[in-house]
Amino acid sequence: MIKTVWQMLLSMFAFVSALFFLPERVNAEDIDANKASVSAEHEIRTAEETAKSDRIAEQTINALNAPLYSAFTERYLLDEVKNLRQIVADTHVELTEKIVDRELGVADKALMYATDTVTYFFYLIAGASTLLVLIGWNSMREIKERASRLANDEIKRITNSYEERLDALEHELNRKSRHIAATQEEIGLTNEVHSLWLKASQESSAQNKIVVYDQILGLRPDDVEALTYKADAALSLGQAQWANSLANRALSIDPENSHALYQRACAHAESGYIEEALRDLAEAIEKAEALREQAAMDVSFERLRDHDDFIELTATSEN
Repeated sequence: MIKTVWQMLLSMFAFVSALFFLPERVNAEDIDANKASVSAEHEIRTAEETAKSDRIAEQTINALNAPLYSAFTERYLLDEVKNLRQIVADTHVELTEKIVDRELGVADKALMYATDTVTYFFYLIAGASTLLVLIGWNSMREIKERASRLANDEIKRITNSYEERLDALEHELNRKSRHIAATQEEIGLTNEVHSLWLKASQESSAQNKIVVYDQILGLRPDDVEALTYKADAALSLGQAQWANSLANRALSIDPENSHALYQRACAHAESGYIEEALRDLAEAIEKAEALREQAAMDVSFERLRDHDDFIELTATSEN
């Protein structure tokens, strides 16, 4: 009798302990979830500040009144673009690693919580089984079988749930790995194109520049800037029809490109198509005011020097 009472007291102690520690565990998990939410809000705020800085930079660039076509300026801008792309790639990799670490941490905490829950569940079953034995509602064997069946069902449910979560996490990691690999490949391509642009800026003859521009177009067939610079080189060789074709190809990709419109206007002027040259030149100047002064000194418009519309287009406020 004394032994039975002693077992009953131990079971009741285990039952009360489980009820006491379980809320503390839940509160700890809530605190971790709140910390993760605050961290996510901080990352969103940082992304918004970055987007705001990009908009300010874009407005500053659009407000420029002077041309940016000197060799040193182009090289500086290309170096800055290269550095920015490298920083963006590094930031993306670092952000991916942080997200993966956080997801793994959440999965680890959830698994620990599930383990503790199953442990407390067994404590509750032990206490209830002792009470049932003392009262005489059922035999110990039936209680054991029922507890085992319930525990197996609960463990199976929890295991299936976390298997699904781990599968989803693995799929997301694979997707991000592929994205990182594609980004690294794009960075390598960008570096190669950047080196070709530097090589083109160092070439003195138009024919050699065209060879370099062809290499850039081999890597990026839809590079509008390479097409317009190639058209400019073709004009230097006296190939107005070729320059016109290159400008048309660039405009088919980007109809609003002012440099391509300007090159086509030069090609029309050298071919004797005065009306078409004036139309393209007017549209190019409307999109980029800096082209007005450049057109006034460009030898491609030598036939239009005495034309009233050309004089009006190239007239500046100082004149």
